[in-house]
Order: sequence, then C-alpha cells, then structure tokens
Amino acid sequence: MRDLDELFAGLAKSKFRSQFRLNAKDRDYLRKKGLETVLSHARDFIEKRLAAAEPRNDGKQTPFRGHPVFVAQHATACCCRGCLEKWHKIPQGRELSDAEQTYVCKVLERWLRIAVTDI
Repeated sequence: MRDLDELFAGLAKSKFRSQFRLNAKDRDYLRKKGLETVLSHARDFIEKRLAAAEPRNDGKQTPFRGHPVFVAQHATACCCRGCLEKWHKIPQGRELSDAEQTYVCKVLERWLRIAVTDI
C-alpha cells in the first residue's frame, strides 16, 4: 500500500489514468445518493469483485462506466488485481485483508472527492 499523495502524483502523470472523469449522469448520481452511500457501494464492489485471491474475470471485472465507483476504480488503478499490484504494491494470489480493502476505499474516496468538489 502506498502513500496517497505519492500515489495521486503518479496517477496524474499517467496518460491513461488521468483521462478518467465523471460524466454528468455519474456526478448527478453522486450528488443525489451522497458520498457515504456511494462509498458503501464501493466497499461492496471491492469485497465482491476484487478481494478474492483469484477474482472472477480478473482484469475485466470492472466496467468502465455505469457507476461513479467504476470510473474511480479505473482512474486510481483499483480495477483489478494486476493494477493493485503494479500501482499499490498489493500482491496478487491472496485475499485482500480488511486493511487493504479499507485502503482501496480510501483511495476511491479521495478520487471521488476531487472529482466532485461540491459535495
């Protein structure tokens, strides 16, 4: 797991990661539901799609759109176990600990707060 300031500085330098933005529908959803509700969805997505030692369809389990959390996952390299290992130094091949799942949610929360500064 990485220092968030260092991580976000690296993400900003990545052409691929820095291209992600919330569209109007995602921003509206986030405003209407509220950050806490969207973060509860994030916790659920992480637990069900990412936390297993060998997630189903790993590398393809996170859609690129359809929920603000999905966009945040791609923007922050929290979309699959390969990206978690490369960007966050969280090894593949074992379940994510509770602390690692909390870390991923904190990363997503920081990106979402930046993406919609008027929450």
